[in-house]
Amino acid sequence: MIDKSVQDILPCVSGPSRYLGTEINAVRKPPGTVRLRFALAFPDLYEIGTSHFGMQILYHILNRHPDIAAERVFAPAPDMEAALREAHLPMASLETATPLARFDIIGFSLLYELNYTNILTMLDLAGIPFRASDRNGGHPLIIAGGPCACNPEPVADFFDAMVIGEGEDVIQEMTRIWLEWSGSSPGDREGLLRAWAGIRGVYVPGFFHPSGDEAAEGPRLIPKYSDYVTIQRAIVNDLDAAPFPEAPVMPFGKPVHDRLRIEIARGCARGCRFCQAGMIYRPVRERSPEALLDLADRCLGQTGYEDLSLLSLSAGDYANIAPLMTRLMARCAADRVAVSLPSLRAGTLTPELMELIRRVRKTGFTIAPEAGTQRLRDVINKNIAEADIMDTVGAAFEMGWRVIKLYFMIGLPTETMEDLAGIVDLVNRLRKLRGPGGGRPNINVSVGAFIPKPHAPFQWAAQLDAAQAMERINWLRDRLRMPGVRLKWQSPDISRLEGLFARGDRSLSRLLEAAYRAGCRLDGWSDHFRADRWAAALAETGIDADAEVSRSRPLDAPLPWDHIRIVSKDFLREEWERAFAGRLTPDCSLGECQGCGVCDFKTLAPLRHPPMASAPAEMGAARAEVGSLSGGPGGGSPAAGGSAGVSPGSGGPGGGSPAAGGSAGDGGDFKKLRVHYEKLGPARFFGHLEMVNLLTRALRRAGAPMKYSQGFHPMPKVAFDDPLPLGMESHDEIFDIAVARRWASEDLAEKVNPGLPEGLRIVAVGPAPGGAPQTDRHTLYEIRSPEDLPFDKAMADAFLALESAVIERTNRKGKLKKFDLRAMIQLLEWRSPGYLRLCLEQGPGRMVRPAEALMQIFGFDAASAGRVRVIKLESHVQAVGHQRQRS
Repeated sequence: MIDKSVQDILPCVSGPSRYLGTEINAVRKPPGTVRLRFALAFPDLYEIGTSHFGMQILYHILNRHPDIAAERVFAPAPDMEAALREAHLPMASLETATPLARFDIIGFSLLYELNYTNILTMLDLAGIPFRASDRNGGHPLIIAGGPCACNPEPVADFFDAMVIGEGEDVIQEMTRIWLEWSGSSPGDREGLLRAWAGIRGVYVPGFFHPSGDEAAEGPRLIPKYSDYVTIQRAIVNDLDAAPFPEAPVMPFGKPVHDRLRIEIARGCARGCRFCQAGMIYRPVRERSPEALLDLADRCLGQTGYEDLSLLSLSAGDYANIAPLMTRLMARCAADRVAVSLPSLRAGTLTPELMELIRRVRKTGFTIAPEAGTQRLRDVINKNIAEADIMDTVGAAFEMGWRVIKLYFMIGLPTETMEDLAGIVDLVNRLRKLRGPGGGRPNINVSVGAFIPKPHAPFQWAAQLDAAQAMERINWLRDRLRMPGVRLKWQSPDISRLEGLFARGDRSLSRLLEAAYRAGCRLDGWSDHFRADRWAAALAETGIDADAEVSRSRPLDAPLPWDHIRIVSKDFLREEWERAFAGRLTPDCSLGECQGCGVCDFKTLAPLRHPPMASAPAEMGAARAEVGSLSGGPGGGSPAAGGSAGVSPGSGGPGGGSPAAGGSAGDGGDFKKLRVHYEKLGPARFFGHLEMVNLLTRALRRAGAPMKYSQGFHPMPKVAFDDPLPLGMESHDEIFDIAVARRWASEDLAEKVNPGLPEGLRIVAVGPAPGGAPQTDRHTLYEIRSPEDLPFDKAMADAFLALESAVIERTNRKGKLKKFDLRAMIQLLEWRSPGYLRLCLEQGPGRMVRPAEALMQIFGFDAASAGRVRVIKLESHVQAVGHQRQRS
């Protein structure tokens, strides 16, 4: 989303790099070279959307077709939404800044019910009518998919078509049909939708109409066509044959998952009765270990990531998890890539896996007992015993973890006060466990209200209303006031709305529109959620949310999602009855079929791979002799803990042992280089740490064998000059780096520059000078202002006539410091109302930024000073040497 007008807005908003669209591995196709323009729209902030693995897969599939250009768009933050409206600018794509209304198809990802109002924000900013019935052939086709589409009805009125199930094959078939349709009968939308309806997994809401018969469970849906009455979920049979994004887009800023993620398996057959994901992603299908090792090699080479995370609903259930981890750790050791397991279940920690986990860097460890008593865990078919929980947490303490996160639900079917007391008792017993050092662990307890979801056995159950949920949370809070224990919970108001939309029907589209008009945005974020605005919208539409969520549904009553076929309704009823009888259902992928109706055992069945051969002992050494694939820093941000089970966090570099400085094979022989680079145009919107990340990963992709710090979490030996403030440009910035002497450093720019985003470029490389640190420096800036913010020459002349201009500043320690700004300004050359040059003398303890000088000279406020474009032209020091800031 970048053009001249948007560039003017970016200095005024937070996180401006999220709106650039110049990421590494992003695909930009000239509009005139393709026939179908497809916008992948994620109704949440960039940091969340860029971490969504499904969006990366669809982006890869669509863009590999020569006639299709897929571009991305994310929900704007509130300040960006306001700026777009004030400037009368439409919502546009990242890659080519094309307004959304000019795309042929816009596809939304539906991952969370509390994102629904963001869909309306994006459509409104694009100037596109919300409802499909209000759109015509001049508007894009609006489609959607994702886990929330398994009950499409609350948002069905807004979409022309919706994908039920897994999208890899469906999206290829839908676009193939669109390309044929656009070349033959582009005016016949009904014909296109009829053709799409013939694809397994495609739901066309306009082909189903509410009956008008308002029963207790809402109006029944009447199909328009007799041959289109149910929609079967789309399923990918073989993950090894499915397209995989080997060069995923590298997000800017701080994405939620800033690491390489490889899906090792899809589906879960544990059969937890509250868990929608365990039902809608059946059956279990594993990628082969050989395919995963190959993908890891290729993806790391294309990204330069320092962390590799194995993605699955329960990674510990992967048949070859231990030998796969062993081989990956051996392969990644030379490249200092950390390997992590985001989700393990209690009870899956074999001695071999425990020994591997013992080597990873200790961050967080998450386990999800879900319920406080064994009776209730049996009701929900959790299939873990209390002994498993105690043994797993005890093993974690033995392996060195000191922070444990426990996840529980309140309001599960049949829950009693004894079950709540069981949570307190279990936490109390776990906190008494000790590791080898005898220290007391910290336990973070997270509590959320149970929310019945469609296509799960508990879809008929009642949910606690907001007042009941808060009462139980307060009860737990009073009793978990223990040393070392912290309690967190999700807002019951948020849980209530999630439950309302999870099981709602088409009448809720009116509520969404009312909530949007009331100002509801980014409702999944606690700092943006406004319960009062939702209360106003509920009152306007006459919907009693508490009454809706807190009532159970009869087993024989029609449900809004009955036409969506995912698992057998008979199977769900049987599981409901088994739950209330306290009977467990075993994992079907490891034994007898339980009759959920997903597999036909001809084209689709659970897929697990046979045991792989043990990793050769010499594999790590052989890998080291080859040299560094990406040669970068280890460690990284901790893996996100999932409620599916245990999360041991992010793996340490090379399996966790302290790494010696330098890549394997370097022999410790390094040379120190000084690298000059420029940061211009869109690159001015990178913060310093963000830019450091971009440069080091580009060096890794280029194969630069960098020297590393010592210790458990080694970092590359890179020292940057004084960081530029966000928004400032420069023609000559520097950093020093130590690389293996054998490496041809004269080619560094040629190797690294192709892997840098627009505006960031290495311009020169040479030996780093030695000597004493610098003292004072003179820095020359070129400053340009927009037409509506001119530089007043009279004010510039008046400032220059001053003998002194003392400014005061309080440092971080609270100490007041004074500077003579007039003495620091060596040059103030006014050339026009929109252009001047400024030279500042700065030194240790005397640092003034150009924006601060402009505020003093011209009386600008901070917002106005932020709109001025500052370019650092050159900097001269008065003593030999160079002062650096270590990243």
